[in-house]
Amino acid sequence: MSIDGSTKAIVAALSANLGIGVTKFVAFGLTGASSMLAEAIHSVADSGNQILLLVGGKQARKEADAEHPFGYARNRYYYAFLVAVVLFSLGGLFALYEALHKFQHPEPIVSWQWVPIVVLLIALGLEGYSLRTAVHESNKVRGKLGWLPFIRKSRSPELPVILLEDFGALLGLLFALFGVSMTLITGNGLWDAAGTAMIGFLLVVIAIVLARETKSMLMGESVTAEDQERIDAAFAAAGLGDIIHMRTMHLGPEDVLVTCKVGVRPGTSIERIAERLDDAERRIREAVPAARLIFIEPDLRHAEAAVDAVAPAPAPAPAPVDADSTDHNKEH
Repeated sequence: MSIDGSTKAIVAALSANLGIGVTKFVAFGLTGASSMLAEAIHSVADSGNQILLLVGGKQARKEADAEHPFGYARNRYYYAFLVAVVLFSLGGLFALYEALHKFQHPEPIVSWQWVPIVVLLIALGLEGYSLRTAVHESNKVRGKLGWLPFIRKSRSPELPVILLEDFGALLGLLFALFGVSMTLITGNGLWDAAGTAMIGFLLVVIAIVLARETKSMLMGESVTAEDQERIDAAFAAAGLGDIIHMRTMHLGPEDVLVTCKVGVRPGTSIERIAERLDDAERRIREAVPAARLIFIEPDLRHAEAAVDAVAPAPAPAPAPVDADSTDHNKEH
């Protein structure tokens, strides 16, 4: 996924959250509903997260230097991990704290009772638009993958983050609408506290999922199975199908490192080997444009070694027979 496509989804989400966050704070000030405060803080956390993603995308575009010879592309993974931290602490834990406070001191909503309902309905529309933009951008790259496999297998952190945030925001708004509505109907502030607690647990779960996925990216993930097949095919087409071992790693969503040791026949000229290596690099970059760093090491593959590597181990020789012992057994 290109940075431009991800940026479009991020900007749409940021615009929605900034507008929604202000109205939620106003609604909380007028009504005192804890669900509105939890949702307002949720919007603040989401807005901060989208700014972090934009900063990460900008940092990732820095040119490689002597200190970071492989570039700064991994900044996108780092800032995505910070998103999970902010969502967990500022969003989830704060909502749970507010819910605990309201459970201990429940209060009904007695003034401006229509305000939170209107705000939540408008917020649902804006968050729905933001989610629609994220879905549209994701559909360009997810292919036949389902949504959960796409979130797990995507090497671009921004779209999975925005998808989970927007989906969580919609669920959170529904939880808040449930809590506020039941509080207005029954006059019991415990329903408002329950809606706030549901929002808190939701944000904690989403933050844990994001942290798990971005941690895997930070550790260094290999290319997808589809890209691996394309790389293997490129080596075979270049006449280098004898792969001794290969390692791939995403330095960033659009920066892939490929290292490989290939076997060549004894007697092959250096010129011929160089031609095949250059051909393999060209074919790999055509098949996987993100493969920007390719290191191929040729090694001699002796026919005898190849045969020994696949030949079954010889059967163990039978133990020597003691002639005296045999004669003794025959006598008995």
